[in-house]
Amino acid sequence: MGTVLSISPASKKASIMDTEATGDGLKNDKSLKRHSMFVSLSWKKLVANSAKKSAKKVTPNPLQPSQVAHLNSENIRKTHQTEEKKPKAPIPVPVPTQNSDSIVQNGRLSTVQKQPSNFSLLSPRRIVIQASTGELLRCLGDYLCRRCYKLKELNSGDVVLWFRNIDRTLLIQGWQDIGFITPANVVFVYLLCQDAITESVNSAAELQGTFQTCLYLAYSYMGNEISYPLKPFITDSNKDVFWDTSLRIIDRLSPKMLQLNADPHFFTEVFQDLKNQRDSSESSLDR
Repeated sequence: MGTVLSISPASKKASIMDTEATGDGLKNDKSLKRHSMFVSLSWKKLVANSAKKSAKKVTPNPLQPSQVAHLNSENIRKTHQTEEKKPKAPIPVPVPTQNSDSIVQNGRLSTVQKQPSNFSLLSPRRIVIQASTGELLRCLGDYLCRRCYKLKELNSGDVVLWFRNIDRTLLIQGWQDIGFITPANVVFVYLLCQDAITESVNSAAELQGTFQTCLYLAYSYMGNEISYPLKPFITDSNKDVFWDTSLRIIDRLSPKMLQLNADPHFFTEVFQDLKNQRDSSESSLDR
């Protein structure tokens, strides 16, 4: 037996229409593919043409070495001509002298005389003077012996002994941790003795009382401790006039005491003056 398939006309038309639609779709796909291929080819041509145009560059003609050297020389010559045309102002060179300063006014060099100033004393030429503490103590003793010429039995060792006894007493009693006798402090004591001790001294006790008053002021001003006791400095000959003598020395010598610490030039002068007080006969024996 066989099977008979029957197809209606409507189904035939539908199949025919599907076939035609499929054929049209294939045609449209082919046309799109061709169009996209044409577009890609045209784009590639544009890119290739632009690359060729960019590759074609105009190269300038290279200069010869002689032409380069000629241009360089011309540039240098023009630069020198421009600099020569510029006006040049004269530059004054001041030549200062020892006591004058040079200044420029309206393009001219003028000399101004230097006026003396107090500040010039604070920066003198450096002078080196050397002396030991023992040497300065002997110079101080020699000075007082010549100053108090009425005291025939006085010698420089007595003055040094008064000074060392007080310093030793303060150390033993615990009033100070280190000794006071140094070259700078001896110079300070010499400054006070120059004004406080006069030629009118009649006795060694009077000289000792005035000298120890000077020592008390020197310890109070230059010492390392805050305060010092009065007893080692006061003797029977000066206990009634101790404070009067102290105030008189302070009133007269306060500026010089401050200057001695602030002005190296002044300190050097006093130092040298003290060193020159050494007795000539003793100095010749030492040599």
